[in-house]
Amino acid sequence: MPTCTTCGNDYDDSFLVVKGGEEYVFDSFECAIEKLAPRCAKCGCRVIGHGVQHGKTIYCCAHCAHGAGAGGLVDHD
Repeated sequence: MPTCTTCGNDYDDSFLVVKGGEEYVFDSFECAIEKLAPRCAKCGCRVIGHGVQHGKTIYCCAHCAHGAGAGGLVDHD
């Protein structure tokens, strides 16, 4: 059985994700998010939605971006 990259669980219904040429096997979306989703540069939460980006820095929302000094970013118009 395939083994989850994050937790090591052997699971027969796992799935494969390819990112940047690297292959990862996961047993759940939770494990995939933990391994692959970026963290907000301000609050540290996992960014699993769209988030906002200033240069190469990722934030979960415009509020965190503004709190970190990245102005001009909005969540929506």
